[in-house]
Amino acid sequence: MAVPLAFFGLFFAYPVTAIVGRGLKTDTGWQFDRFGEVLARPDIADVLWFTTWQALASTVLTLLIALPGAYVFARFEFPGKQLLRAVVTVPFVLPTVVVGTAFLALLGRGGLLDETAGVRLDTTVWAILLAHVFFNYAVIVRTVGGLWAQLDPRQEEAARVLGAGRFAAWRRVTLPALAPAVAAAALMVFLFTFSSFGVVLILGGPAYSTLEVEVYRQTAQLLDLSTAAVLTMVQFAAIGAILALHAWTVRRRETALRLVDPGRTTHRPRGWAQRTLLGAVLLTIGLLIVAPLAVLVERSFDAPGGYGLGFYRALQDAGAGGGTFLVPPMEAIWNSLQYALAATAIALVVGGLAAAALTRRGGRFVRGFDAMLMLPLGVSAVTVGFGFLITLDEPPLDLRTSWILVPLAQALVGVPFVVRTMLPVLRAVDGRLREAAAVLGASPLRAWREVDLPLVRRALLIAAGFAFAVSLGEFGATVFIARPDRPTLPVAVARLLGRAGELNYGQAMALSTILMLVCAVSLLLLERLRPDKTSGEF
Repeated sequence: MAVPLAFFGLFFAYPVTAIVGRGLKTDTGWQFDRFGEVLARPDIADVLWFTTWQALASTVLTLLIALPGAYVFARFEFPGKQLLRAVVTVPFVLPTVVVGTAFLALLGRGGLLDETAGVRLDTTVWAILLAHVFFNYAVIVRTVGGLWAQLDPRQEEAARVLGAGRFAAWRRVTLPALAPAVAAAALMVFLFTFSSFGVVLILGGPAYSTLEVEVYRQTAQLLDLSTAAVLTMVQFAAIGAILALHAWTVRRRETALRLVDPGRTTHRPRGWAQRTLLGAVLLTIGLLIVAPLAVLVERSFDAPGGYGLGFYRALQDAGAGGGTFLVPPMEAIWNSLQYALAATAIALVVGGLAAAALTRRGGRFVRGFDAMLMLPLGVSAVTVGFGFLITLDEPPLDLRTSWILVPLAQALVGVPFVVRTMLPVLRAVDGRLREAAAVLGASPLRAWREVDLPLVRRALLIAAGFAFAVSLGEFGATVFIARPDRPTLPVAVARLLGRAGELNYGQAMALSTILMLVCAVSLLLLERLRPDKTSGEF
């Protein structure tokens, strides 16, 4: 546990504490009265209210739309199922900037809906809600569907034999078994939407702002660190409560259930009702997930002189963005790949050690340690990035000019995915195998290499894939610390969208398409590695 604790203490707790202290502490002491002053402001009250209700609305809407998909993926067999599973997961690992860009191409000015029906939904709450469903659809499908596929259907069939109707049997038998998984998935969706940044920044316009967006505005645009510090602490308290609830639901989900091999619970759709449900889910995926991605690709080829590679060629010219970059935007691709590989290596070491520690110990301290590992998913990445700038600027940790600063920030987001993917598999390793190896003379290191590693190798590769994908798309912290001459793909997309002009817009679409393809290839590879039985939460 020492290495993960040191990593999170130095690169997460220290920067966040420093930026909060910079905002609330003066020469005369701590200014705790700023909490009352900031929270009493009408504009901040509006931000808090919008952050909360849009997260609730996004969560409910995601559950309503995604739960039928979870059932279809859990119970039905149909051609292209594995490919479709990867497709619905692509939005989850896409940078929120790209998600916003995709919906801008579909719903914004000059978008497909604007051209065909004369309707624009950007700068409206509906665009934000739909983008959040697009982003979080896979959370419900994978978390709830993974358990649903392992529930023994004979329990529900027994209830029907005893006289219960189809809905009553589902409500009394299946729903109670699924409830902890549904609650855990809903809390994760609420967490991601409560701290939404890129989607709201691009689609919300000046009219809508979440806590994360407001922290960014107060920090980067208004330089009001005291207000940003108060908002950061409010967000931290809210995220802590959400994670505590999530940990409780996960523990409930780990209670004994009669689970079976998923291969025994799936079947071809039978009857018109099941075929209609499958068709409705496929239509939903086509309209909600495939359509925004397809429009994004189409807009990247829609150059002024006609369809072609004009926007992609412009990425090789540093001056094509009107002075937006010091280097050709195309270099952002190579920069992002380098950063993501380094971040993946860091996340695997830190997350792997953390997961191993969590399997060997128990108690409240370990549960708190587990919750701490999840904090970077919800705590303001903007605060972390700005905290890096003001804390890691003196020897022996003067890293502001070092390339490693970006991978360190990205690894903070990757570690939770490594832990959540590897932990269930590590817990499933029979401890008697290690004991037998020790009796035969193996050292702890050799026992791990000879016993644990072969059993968790596939989960390790899956964890590496997720860490690589999420590191590739990290934006909130990277936007502060990426050097102008070494931008990442998400930062480059945001800069291009922030400047007027058709060429800048087209280049943003081209870069977003490239980033989407890289993420999609990573997910397709992960699906080939995914074991028959669902492992991990993702």
